[in-house]
Amino acid sequence: MSRSLRHGALAATAIVFSIASLSACAAGNDAPTLKVRPDNAATSVDHVKIQNVNVITQPDRDTEGPAVVAATLFNDGTKPETLESVTLPGSGTTVKLTPAEGDGPLVIPAGGRLILGGKGNASAVIESGREAAQDGSVQTVAFSLSETGEVSLGATVVPANSVFKDFGPSSLPSPKASPTASESAPGTPSEDASEQGSQDTANDEDTASE
Repeated sequence: MSRSLRHGALAATAIVFSIASLSACAAGNDAPTLKVRPDNAATSVDHVKIQNVNVITQPDRDTEGPAVVAATLFNDGTKPETLESVTLPGSGTTVKLTPAEGDGPLVIPAGGRLILGGKGNASAVIESGREAAQDGSVQTVAFSLSETGEVSLGATVVPANSVFKDFGPSSLPSPKASPTASESAPGTPSEDASEQGSQDTANDEDTASE
């Protein structure tokens, strides 16, 4: 390769790196693209990181019942954050927050984390699960935090199967009870025999009295 071609290649490389650097600087921590990322259920705003966000519905697509929001919220700041609410913009439904133990707010301690979903963790329950989200779709989930404000991102809606089984709704519809043998049949053989014996005895008594 000649010297002029080498210089041209180096110059083109420098331009590419310059454009990439400017694009990264333009994004920044406050850019809207960091707050809504429908293709990736994780985001970071200031000192807060939200990861592994999913809306988990009932395991059976045809089953009605509540759904839940599963997520892990990290607080890398020096002050605790309170998760004030979780909403599903555009769905017209509410999400009920419940701490892992007792009553009170859901707090993300400084340097700590808060887990939503799963046994022993706080929960975010969507009562009208099927009305709010459909399996396979992407639902916007907005987390309202006391210090950071609202952080939104797109979460995939999945049924409570496979790896999501232990993080799905704890309230599942009870299966319909099947009728017992005594309910489905007019009478058991022993009952029929007993009734027949009573009738025979009554007939013998009537004959003797005559």
